[in-house]
Amino acid sequence: DYDTDQAVQYTDVIAVNRYYGWYTDPGSISVIRPQLRADIKGFHAKFKKPFIMSEYGADTVPGMLSDPDVMFTESFQTDFIRHYHSVFDEFRGDFFIGELIWNYADFATDQAVNRVSSKNFKGLMTRQRQPKAAAFSLRQRYASIDHSGKDLQIDQACGWDPIE
Repeated sequence: DYDTDQAVQYTDVIAVNRYYGWYTDPGSISVIRPQLRADIKGFHAKFKKPFIMSEYGADTVPGMLSDPDVMFTESFQTDFIRHYHSVFDEFRGDFFIGELIWNYADFATDQAVNRVSSKNFKGLMTRQRQPKAAAFSLRQRYASIDHSGKDLQIDQACGWDPIE
């Protein structure tokens, strides 16, 4: 929470983990954009530093489908990350400098009531490294981003003096 954070003032970059629509307001895709937008804006307004979303994601049981989308389905995971990406893109090229989805591949974990088969299913790939639907969505996203760096104006946006 940017209002109570006591560490960011000592960092060069803001990096936060968020799971709107998953751990908070589970299954509510509609809350992602307004909550995430307010959070990112709040951090930037208070600290004026580059921002990285260091963790976000939704569990998906491989091959699980439903219409309409519900939690743990491949379509839910794809829609979930697209909502995050639309907010990231509002700030990309200004002060938003990175996104790290959780996680590359499903992995084993301790037994828990929220861990089917003792696994974390937030991966874009299965444990056998087979892509889930969201992997194709992310691939398309990254292929369409301007990688030239021309859209980044971090020094000016954050009030930094470039080192020469």
